[in-house]
Amino acid sequence: MTITFLGTGTSQGVPIIACDCSVCRSADSRDKRLRSSILIENEGETYVVDTGPDFRQQMLRTAVKRLDAVIYTHEHRDHIAGLDDLRAFNFVMKRPIDIYADDQVQEAIRSREYPYIFSKEQYPGIPEIRMHRVGTEPFTIGKSTFTPIQVMHFKLPVMAYRIKNFTYITDANFISEEEQEKIKGSEIIVLNALRREHHLSHFSFREALALIEKWNPKEAYFTHISHQLGKHAEVEKELPAFVRLAYDGLVLKC
Repeated sequence: MTITFLGTGTSQGVPIIACDCSVCRSADSRDKRLRSSILIENEGETYVVDTGPDFRQQMLRTAVKRLDAVIYTHEHRDHIAGLDDLRAFNFVMKRPIDIYADDQVQEAIRSREYPYIFSKEQYPGIPEIRMHRVGTEPFTIGKSTFTPIQVMHFKLPVMAYRIKNFTYITDANFISEEEQEKIKGSEIIVLNALRREHHLSHFSFREALALIEKWNPKEAYFTHISHQLGKHAEVEKELPAFVRLAYDGLVLKC
């Protein structure tokens, strides 16, 4: 299984519009972060977790030619705003794209964000999708089994996912002990680490590091990073050997 980080930034991305801080002015390509998303390639099939505002750019940059399904973590716009660009894959693959999401995300897509997709009068060229409900039980797409892990993003439930020995967690600031049991034993864990200061709805750098040390995977990567965390090269010097900052374009073999 291959994991490609399509984006590792927070909701505004990095650099941030009109910001003149040292991170936003950095020449290091690892400090250029699109909105968070990953590409999963497994057994000849291709999946994306979340389609944020940069989805089109991410697909072009990574030269993705087919997409078997999209799995959503939650309904915030930095994670679903690129859904309309799925229509490009409709044209190429000549079929609807399968969408896996919980009830809240499905309601947001149907009622608030993309009601035109579900209109009785279908305008030519709109995205064609098939919705599948994500609950608490593992589900299988093709040859891949996903285990949902419910985390909290302040008061909003968010889905994290485990595939084999890889776990991907974004937009969280609390994970119950019961849900942590689903994570334990993962060899590779990706976890959000927004900034150094405490945040209402995201793990801080130290909070994320404490959890990773508790779970003790072979490898760990931080994502959903803001410019407030600092420059990639400098932050990495503070991390244990088995923990790294993810960056756009990073490829993992699981």
